[in-house]
Amino acid sequence: MNPLPTILVADDDRSIRTVLGQALGRAGYQVQSTPNAATLWQWVEEGEGDLVITDVIMPDGSGLDLIPRIRQARPDLRIIVMSAQSNLTTAVKATQRGAFEYLAKPFDLKELLSVVGRALAAPAQEQTKPAQPSAPEERLPLIGQSTVMQGIYRSIARLTTSDLTVMITGESGTGKELVAHALHEYGRRRIGPFVAVNMAAIPRDQIEAELFGQERTAGGRSPGKFEQAAGGSLFLDEIGDMPPEAQTRLLRVLQDGEFTTVGGRAPIRADVRIVAATHRDLRQAIRAGAFREDLYYRLNVVPVRLPPLRERLEDIPLLARHFLAQCRDAGGPFKVLDETAIERLQAWRWPGNVRELENLIRRIVALYPQERIGAELIDAELAEPQANDLIAEKTTVEEPLCESVSRHIMRYLIAGREGMPLHDLYARVIAEVERPLIQMTLAETRGNQIKAATMLGLNRNTLRKKIRELEIPVVRGVV
Repeated sequence: MNPLPTILVADDDRSIRTVLGQALGRAGYQVQSTPNAATLWQWVEEGEGDLVITDVIMPDGSGLDLIPRIRQARPDLRIIVMSAQSNLTTAVKATQRGAFEYLAKPFDLKELLSVVGRALAAPAQEQTKPAQPSAPEERLPLIGQSTVMQGIYRSIARLTTSDLTVMITGESGTGKELVAHALHEYGRRRIGPFVAVNMAAIPRDQIEAELFGQERTAGGRSPGKFEQAAGGSLFLDEIGDMPPEAQTRLLRVLQDGEFTTVGGRAPIRADVRIVAATHRDLRQAIRAGAFREDLYYRLNVVPVRLPPLRERLEDIPLLARHFLAQCRDAGGPFKVLDETAIERLQAWRWPGNVRELENLIRRIVALYPQERIGAELIDAELAEPQANDLIAEKTTVEEPLCESVSRHIMRYLIAGREGMPLHDLYARVIAEVERPLIQMTLAETRGNQIKAATMLGLNRNTLRKKIRELEIPVVRGVV
């Protein structure tokens, strides 16, 4: 009879050690726990344990610093890292140093037990990857502590260890280019160039020459973005605006790994990692014949969806203070947001997402002399119509929902008049209302689905089904 697997837990928080010990014990594991990095290392050296779960910061050392030592001493010993420092840098460091998984605190106990099961069942050869070069130190291109952002951090961390093609989707202003930069700067190609090209900003008849270069009649040639990005990353923003003829050439590059310049014959090797992004629904574009389905699947190897700001309201205070700090670092005056201002910011709809919030903060810093920013000032600025906003009329928190939805639907209809194909409009609008309704209700009940179902007037099984269908992250067993 095989002995029960032993899990080594290192965390300086006694309550976490207790909760993990009880949960893992009920799941059938033996547990040894310690508040110290030194004791954990001693156990590892003595050959104890089948799995390690370690915190990052402990009184006598860092769990992250232990990962390379543990992997060198015992390559088959899996390591799960957990941290309250839930940012992109921590996730990347944990992954690139060889952790099996990274979990942000607070975490779902069911998710943790699932990760433990996968770690113990994983073949040994999956853990023999060479250590990656160290990532840039504490340069955080993405800000947020919400559950949905934690999932994005973990996805980015995993993707930095490969050159897989990535498709980033999300509304305008959600930070798609920031994710593309992060994939490059924390990845294996960070020494090479990062080249970005916006398909929507280039005349259609010039896109092929812009991407692939062009032979000139007077001799020589003009290199395109693929050559400029050699050894690095090529970010194709607004890929949904690429014309059909350029789509065909791009598909050939992805299939063959080489390309020719416009007017040229000699093949050139494509030595780039491609990251694409769009705010459009490419599946609708495929159905309308505006985007190649085979190209879509070549680009959509790993999809990353960025949520709109209205789906991560808990990140707004952190983002706003981050932008205030940026203004101060650039020589601007010191400003602070009071609680009433934060409440107003979290009640706003943010059609322009994070970019709109950043512009608001920069505008306030530049235009207002007072040091303390309150609700009245926020109300005054948010009431001002913006010329570049599709929704230019004034709105308030008390606006009837039907008016807000009507205006939202009108944006779709206007886009349809301008040539954007519209399909499945009913299902799309329903989903856009349904997702934030369920997500915010779950946040209000701290993940308690019974309470949320009661508040929503739904059967609990119906709520669970919708959570799965809408891919809504739920935190249940909060530590």
